[in-house]
Amino acid sequence: MRIDKFLSQLKYVSRHDVPRFLNDHVVTYKNERIFSQRIQVEPNVAPIYLDGDPIFYKETIYLKLYKPKGYLSANTDPRHPCAVDLIKAPYDRFDLAIAGRLDIDSEGLLILSNHGSMIHQIISPRSHLPKVYEATLDRPFQNEQKLLDGVTILDGKNEPYLAKALEIHSKDDLTIITIDEGKFHQVKRMFHAVGYTVLNLKRIQIGKLSLGSLNPGEYEEFTLEDLF
Repeated sequence: MRIDKFLSQLKYVSRHDVPRFLNDHVVTYKNERIFSQRIQVEPNVAPIYLDGDPIFYKETIYLKLYKPKGYLSANTDPRHPCAVDLIKAPYDRFDLAIAGRLDIDSEGLLILSNHGSMIHQIISPRSHLPKVYEATLDRPFQNEQKLLDGVTILDGKNEPYLAKALEIHSKDDLTIITIDEGKFHQVKRMFHAVGYTVLNLKRIQIGKLSLGSLNPGEYEEFTLEDLF
């Protein structure tokens, strides 16, 4: 790609201002300083340096994030902190989209990536990617079979649909439920349909990818082999 596209994609400078940026900063590629915005670079082949420091670059970024309560599963919002606000350098220079949203009062695993088609594959209902949640309920759960058989609930457009649990069991004070969809408030509405209130909801796994040892607000890279 051209150096102006590279620098603007990583949010160092607008594409219009690249000529001035190249004059004011030392940008080198293969041991040669770049002065023209038309120069072609291959950042996956050889590193690009800015004022002596290598620029972090990967064509595709996959991050798993432990979203804390109180954060929106969004990139920007005028009233609430967003999950993307937790991402710091060097990953904050990439345009990351979110796969697998969680309610603001829920916590757990989110996937972020700059690979748009992969985001779509993860969230597509056709993928049937299992999602595992730990639910704290208002009382001990005793209606496993009802959720395995399926309950009719409303989606975000108030349209009824049949929601089924793939697996469900209790462990200590938690109820562990697996679904392969992710509709509006689905897990909470499923429990509510059989007479329970969810006091806390935490997603611990998407596909094969688990939350692991991450603490709230922490994140790390993963590979697609960890997910599928």
